[in-house]
This record gives sequence, C-alpha cells and structure tokens, in this order.
Amino acid sequence: MANSTYILYEYTPSLIGAVIFAALFSLTTAFHLFQRIRTHAKYFNPFIVGGIFQIIGYVARAAAHFNKTSTTLYAMQSLFILLAPILYAASIYMVLGRIITFLNGEHLSSVPVHLMTKIFVGGDILSFILQAAGGGVMTGGSTKTVAIGQWIIVAGLCVQLLFFGTFILSSATFHIRIVGSPTEKSVRTRHLGTSILPRNWSSLLFACYTVSVLILIRSIYRLIEFAQGNNGYVISHEVYLYVFDAAMMFSVMAIMNVFHPSVVLQKEESPDLSSAESPVERSKERV
Repeated sequence: MANSTYILYEYTPSLIGAVIFAALFSLTTAFHLFQRIRTHAKYFNPFIVGGIFQIIGYVARAAAHFNKTSTTLYAMQSLFILLAPILYAASIYMVLGRIITFLNGEHLSSVPVHLMTKIFVGGDILSFILQAAGGGVMTGGSTKTVAIGQWIIVAGLCVQLLFFGTFILSSATFHIRIVGSPTEKSVRTRHLGTSILPRNWSSLLFACYTVSVLILIRSIYRLIEFAQGNNGYVISHEVYLYVFDAAMMFSVMAIMNVFHPSVVLQKEESPDLSSAESPVERSKERV
C-alpha cells in the first residue's frame, strides 16, 4: 500500500467504531438484498450498492487503525463512505416517481413524471462524478492536492444539496396537492395494510421525507467539514463522522428496511385490494 508523509488523520481511526458500523451496514444491506430478490424492486439496486460502499468504507477505516499513513486505505474509506448517500438518493428519487404513477397523480406533480428520474438522477450522477473526482485528487497526499480535492468535493456537495432540496420541495408539493385533491386510487389505497405500522402510500412518503432529511443533514455536515479544510475542527474530531454520517446513514437504511417501497407499490396484487374490487375493475386497472 502506498504511504504518505502528509498527515491524513488528526487522530487514530477508531477500530471499535469502524467494526461496529461495518457489521451494522452488513446486516441492513443483507436484508435489503433479500427484499430486493423477493420483490424484484430493481429501483432499489443503487440503495443496495450504497450499503456495499458503506461496508467497504468502514472495513477500510478499521484497517486504517493499524496503518494511518496508507493513502490507499485513506482513499477507500473516504470515497466509499462519501459516495454511498448519493446512491441512496438515486433510489429515493425513483420511489417518488413510482408513488406518483401508482396513485395516478401525474397531473399533481410539479415536475413531469417522465422527466423526474432523468432530472434528479442526472443531478445525482453529476454530484457523484464531482465528489469521486475530488476524492481521487485528494489521494495525491500533498497539502496542495488535498486542498484542491476538498474544494471539488464541496462543489459536488453543493450540487447534491441543490437537487436534493428541490426534490424535497417537489415531494412536499405533490403530497399537499394529492391530499387536497385526492385521486380515486389514493383514496382507495390510503388504509391498506394490516401490520402494527401503517403500510400505505402516505406512510411511505413520510418515510422518504425522513430519510431525505437525514441525508440532507449529513450532506450539510460534510459540506462544513470539507469547507473548513483538513485542519478544520470538524474533520479533526472523529466523533462527528459517526454521529452525522455513520449513524444517520444506517438509520436511512434501517427505515427503508421497515418501510420498503415494494410493500406499498405492489399492493395491487394483495388480497386486501383484490377482495375490494370486482374482476371487471381489476381488469381495467391492468389495462
């Protein structure tokens, strides 16, 4: 592994913290993979890849505990942990489009549904490229390259915040409109589900809001961290990484385990809905 004389960490990376979160992300990612296979929810593939990124990132941090000068380990843990939330966001963007289509509420969306995925995922890809490029520049290991890489990452984070903020506003606008002018489908599917937790489109939207806010907070934390530079207060204290990144991103994955979109978006095939419709009505829905 390549080593650097430049100080990569202002502390010794916590072995216990890295191992704990590597294990936690392994568990939730494995469950997401099971849910993906069981439900064929292809739109959650980026979410699963994000979980894999987290696992790799925290395994690299665990290894960095024993080798603080390795630029390879530094680059791995920095890049994989940094980029994972962008992949979460990509899946969340696609979920909103499917909710709108599921409810026949295309006319209530402020962003055309057929462009929604292209616009938001396109912004996600741009953010991904910028942050990945910045992380790559930082691996140069010198004071100059680290500073340049950090500002490229700041640009990528600003792009992410812009698109993510717009997405949250679009989601809230649609939610307000469909509550005020409900479609027949939204009324009919509002109270589906028999579990203790509500499993309907409204609860799925609130779950998306929750994880979106967590990702937004995490992105703001990262923006502050990189804007302060490598000698800044935030980046010099590892506790912030675990509070505002690791814990929040694990919560994002766990919440979507519980409120998996497929539970709602596949309700058309559930016994509850089938018994409430006549065969003629069901055949019209399929058409």
